[in-house]
Amino acid sequence: VQLQASGGGVVEPGGSLRLSCVASVRSFSSIALGWFRQAPGKEREFVAFVSWSGSNTYYSDSVKGRFTISKEHNKNTVHLQMNSLKAEDTAVYYCAAKYGSAWHGSYDFWGQGTLVTVSS
Repeated sequence: VQLQASGGGVVEPGGSLRLSCVASVRSFSSIALGWFRQAPGKEREFVAFVSWSGSNTYYSDSVKGRFTISKEHNKNTVHLQMNSLKAEDTAVYYCAAKYGSAWHGSYDFWGQGTLVTVSS
């Protein structure tokens, strides 16, 4: 599985941004996907998860209600819609994939990061 993330950029506080991650995989519906982020000087943290079917999602408390993760099966793509962005959302965002069904635990595949900067 290869993952290619895109969509990062600079946005003002309160603004929105949508990240996308295209998966090169034989069966997109067989993998669950997550988004993680790593801010400067901090450890990588979990952001959001979507199950293989796309019907189950899970979010960290810090983004719940502001971010939405979704799978676009016909394009082998997972999106992360980020609204009401805050300065503390500034980080490099990574998409990851796994064959398991739980949001926690290890992920088998990782994409390159895309930088999101929230600044006025």
